[in-house]
Amino acid sequence: MGSSRRKHSREFKIEAVKQVVVKGRPVSEVAEGLGVNPNMLSRWKTELWSDGAVAFPGNGKASANDEEVRRLRRELATAQQERDILKKAVVFFAKAKS
Repeated sequence: MGSSRRKHSREFKIEAVKQVVVKGRPVSEVAEGLGVNPNMLSRWKTELWSDGAVAFPGNGKASANDEEVRRLRRELATAQQERDILKKAVVFFAKAKS
């Protein structure tokens, strides 16, 4: 059987990164002490550095950029459907006049 995936809270991740950044402890040491993979701790550090206060939004909570991309994709799909309907209507009315 595979191991179940562990979930860490936003606060846990921030405190882990603080131990590396603020206290100057090595990533491998902090990761071993917390029982996480050093690569994961490095990724948390990078994510916190790049996203700042909006890092680690939680389960099912998309970042503002991700939500905007979803909204724009929905709008594009709607516009494409409307375009296709109009194309079919042009063909239909062209045949009706002939």
